Formats: sequence, C-alpha cells, structure tokens
Amino acid sequence: MSEPDAAPAASAPAPSNLVMRVLAALVLAPLAIALAYAGGWLWAFLVTLVSIGLFTEWLMVVGAGSVALTASGTVVLAIMGFCVAFGMLKAAVIAGFVGGAIVALIARGKFAWAASGFAYASAALLASILVRRDPVNGFAALMFVLLVVWASDIGGYFAGRGIGGPKLWPRVSPKKTWAGALGGFAASLAVGAGFAAFGFGKAVPLLVVSAVLSVVSQAGDLFESAVKRRFGVKDSSHLIPGHGGLMDRLDGFVAAILMAWIIGYFRHGVHSAGSGLMVW
Repeated sequence: MSEPDAAPAASAPAPSNLVMRVLAALVLAPLAIALAYAGGWLWAFLVTLVSIGLFTEWLMVVGAGSVALTASGTVVLAIMGFCVAFGMLKAAVIAGFVGGAIVALIARGKFAWAASGFAYASAALLASILVRRDPVNGFAALMFVLLVVWASDIGGYFAGRGIGGPKLWPRVSPKKTWAGALGGFAASLAVGAGFAAFGFGKAVPLLVVSAVLSVVSQAGDLFESAVKRRFGVKDSSHLIPGHGGLMDRLDGFVAAILMAWIIGYFRHGVHSAGSGLMVW
C-alpha cells in the first residue's frame, strides 16, 4: 500500500484527508469483499477493470500514455480476463505474451517501461483470479491475503505516526519509518494467528506465510514509490478520494497476491493455489 507508515504526527495527513480515506475505504472494502465472495465472473470482471486501470496509470506515470498503447493494452487485458475467468488459462497466457509484444512495439522508445507495466497489470489479473478460483479454499485464501495487506497498511500507518524514528528508505519514500515497517509486520502476524484460531490452517505455517506476505507487500509499496520518484510523480492518479490512484492503493496487494499464488502453485498446482496457500 502507498502510505502504511507515515511520518510522525507533524507530517501526518490532514484530518479532512484522513476522513476521505476512511470514507473511501468504507465504500470500497465491502464492495471488494462482496465480489470476492461471489467469485466467478463477477470477481474476474472487477479484477480485469482494476488491472486495466493499473496499466493505464502506469503508462501515465512513466510518460508513455498514448491512445494506441492504452487501447491495445486494454483490449489484451480484457481478453485475458475473459479467458482465465472461464477456465481458458493457456489462451490467457498466450494473449498476454502476444499483448506484451504488441505493447513493446507500440511504445518504441519506452518499450521497457511499457512492457513492465503490462507485465505488472497482467500478473495482478492472473494471480487475483487464480487464487480465488480454488473451489475449496479460494475465498479464504483471497481474504487472508487482503487482510494481511490491510493489516500491514493500517498497523504500519499508526506505528509510523505514533512512534516515528529512523526512516526506512528516505531516498525512495521519505515518510516511511522502521517503526512503521515493524508495526505493519506485527499486525500481519495477528491476521495469521486469527485465521489459525478460527481453524483455517495451522498456526506456524500461517504465521510464516503472513510474515512473508507482509514483507513482500511492503516491498511492493517501495517499488511503486521508486517508480513514481524516478519520474517525479506524487500520485499515480486522483481516482480514489484521499488515496490517490489504483497503483497507490494496490501496490502492496499486487506484490502479495502474486507471491501468494506462487506459494500456492508450487504446493498444490495451478487450479488449487488457494489450498496450497492455506493447507499445510
């Protein structure tokens, strides 16, 4: 996430901005959870729209947002979303490789940045849908990832604001502190412990996975901050009141859901990635 560990109170968000963040979260979080619970094409549709938004914002950040490039990436991501939603994973992967090549050709001088953005959006799309598609543990696994990321974000914000202290990586993200990073890490462990307490898995493996996903989530946040700083951009867009853009809000989730799918895939295969993440 984009601001999990803000600086001390002197540089904390203004109350009005914080209110906007809370209100936006109260609207968007229940919607995301409801569609995640529904699963199927509804979840795939939301994920596809968000992935298209991520790609569009990435192009804007790196200064490559031409109409042709945006349109071509949008079409390919929509095809990928449709294919994977209805079980045609090979077709989705093929479309992704072809689409990546098309994006790179159209981008010309910024082909590396454009192709990276397309890979970023494609990975978010495929991992988010494939984790949820597990018929047994898909919803639990998806909620586990979401809650770990949200806990890292919220715990990091309050620890960073309340404790302050040394900066984590000031050249990339001046507001993030070590206290915030550790606070987010600790909050993520509470999620793992909670899932284990309610019988969703064994305590030790879930704590380890929570820790890994928290670290990866925070690394994804720093990665997005580094890209924006490289191009002198503060927010990826102003789509979400109080939060900035989709990249600002979902940077940690994209990294975490990709790692979650990788763990699940290597343990239980492509069609049972959710179980591979949760069942040990």
